[in-house]
Amino acid sequence: MQSNEPATSMEVENVLSEPNPTSGTFPSKPKFEPLKAHEMSEGRVQFRKVSVPPHRYTPLKKAWMEIYTPIYEQMKIDIRMNLKARKVELKTRADTPDISNLQKCTDFVHAFMLGFGVVDAIALLRLDELYVESFEIKDVKTLRGEHLSRAIGRLSGKGGKTKFAIENATRTRIVIADTKIHILGSFSNIKIARDSLCSLILGSPAGKVYSKLRAVTARLAERF
Repeated sequence: MQSNEPATSMEVENVLSEPNPTSGTFPSKPKFEPLKAHEMSEGRVQFRKVSVPPHRYTPLKKAWMEIYTPIYEQMKIDIRMNLKARKVELKTRADTPDISNLQKCTDFVHAFMLGFGVVDAIALLRLDELYVESFEIKDVKTLRGEHLSRAIGRLSGKGGKTKFAIENATRTRIVIADTKIHILGSFSNIKIARDSLCSLILGSPAGKVYSKLRAVTARLAERF
């Protein structure tokens, strides 16, 4: 029995390796056309909905065409405003080139709802490595009353000077909405901006934060 086993396996190998006796050659490799975006999801239409907060309703009306044009014409995504539900609805089309465009457009609309300008938020459509990070002042330190007001004042600075300095140094965009802070930028830049904002919340003077920022940005400039 032991002597027959290797012979049998050899026979199987020989049969598999022999070409087709009728054609004399191996069958040609099949050629498949690349799948389109709507075919990847088995032809199903994908939806996203973004809620519109009451204070962003008027700005959305004014900037609607600036939001609608790049989403519909360049990203090939259908967009509409549902007035009854007060939500912006997005869905894929048959000619949508990439299924990820739907998520990019959702992030773009969501960033606008958080308070970012269209000019800043549209970068989410153009670049892949941009994110929006949100946190609250109470996540860093529990402050109440005047202490909270002073912390918000430190974050903005006189006439927004501190906020603009952090934005320019870290190449990010910052929105301070009451006690919530939203940062738009790349992963590493968001981290630097967040550390600076946290230092200000904890009570560091603006001058100390500026000097730290200068050191960090100088290191980043050397690296790239």
